[in-house]
Amino acid sequence: MDKTQGRGGSSELLKRVRQIEIKTRGLSSNIFAGEYHSAFKGRGMAFSEVREYQYGDDIRDIEWNVTARFSKPYVKVFEEERELTVMLLVDVSGSLSFGTQRMMKRDMVTEIAATLAFSAIQNNDKIGVIFFSDRIEKFIPPKKGRKHILYIIRELLGFRPVSQKTDVGGAVQYLTQALKRRCTAFVLSDFLDPKDFRQPLTIANRKHDVVAIQVYDRRVEELPDVGLMKVRDAETGAERFLDTGSRRVRQAQREWWHRRREYLRDTFTRSSVDSVSVRTDQDYVSALMNLFARRT
Repeated sequence: MDKTQGRGGSSELLKRVRQIEIKTRGLSSNIFAGEYHSAFKGRGMAFSEVREYQYGDDIRDIEWNVTARFSKPYVKVFEEERELTVMLLVDVSGSLSFGTQRMMKRDMVTEIAATLAFSAIQNNDKIGVIFFSDRIEKFIPPKKGRKHILYIIRELLGFRPVSQKTDVGGAVQYLTQALKRRCTAFVLSDFLDPKDFRQPLTIANRKHDVVAIQVYDRRVEELPDVGLMKVRDAETGAERFLDTGSRRVRQAQREWWHRRREYLRDTFTRSSVDSVSVRTDQDYVSALMNLFARRT
C-alpha cells in the first residue's frame, strides 16, 4: 500500500470514528443518562463530610474525634460512591463478520460498545476493553476521558484479530484474573462458541457484575428458501453446500437455533448473569433500555 492509500484509509477511519461518536454520544446523553446511572450502581457508600448530630441519627455514625474537639456530637455523612470501572469484552472472531440485514454483527457490536462507553464517561466511570477471539487479542486498561473513548472507538472500527475462532470462557477467565477490583463487565458476542463457558462465567460474575449482550443475524435462525447455497464457516474456513429449498434443512436450522437459544438462556440464568439478545435488523436502543429497566 502506498502513502496516498494509507492517508486515505486513515482519513476514512477518522470519518467513521466521528460518525460513531456523533450517533452514540447522542444516544448515551439523551436516552441512557438516567437509566445507566440507575442500572449500574457504584461500589457502595463513601464518607463525604460531618455534621452535628440530629435526633434519629445512628449512633454508630458518630465521628468521635470531631465530637471530642467541639464537645458536642457530630456524625459522619455518607454518599453513594458512584464511580465504576466498566469493561467491554468484545468478541472479534470471524463469525462477527456476517450480516444479511441492516448491518453486520461486528458493526452493531461496535455501536453498542461505543454507546456504553460514552454512557460510562458521562457518569465519570472508567472504561476499558478486552478484545478476544480464542485468545486475548488486546487489553486496553480502564481510563476516563473523551480522548480515551475515541481511541477505543478507533480500535473497535479498525482492529484486526490474529485468530478467527472464539473462546468466551477464556475471555471471562482473563477478566477475573486481570481486574483485581470489582467492575461492571459487558460481554458483547454472538456466543457461537462450541465450548461450555458456564463455569468461568459463573466465577467471573461472583467477583464482577457481568452482563451478556448477544448480537445475532436473522439468517442464523431462519434460512431463506433460495435453493442450493454455498456456505463458509468464518472461524474454521470449512465450506459446504446447503439445499435451502429443502423444508427439512430449513426446519433443522430452526431447531438448532432454538436449542442454542435455550442453552444460552439456561447458561446465563444459572450464572446469575443479566442478558439481552439483539438482532442486526432490530433496534438495539430499545433492547438496552429494557435491560437497564430490569436492573433498576
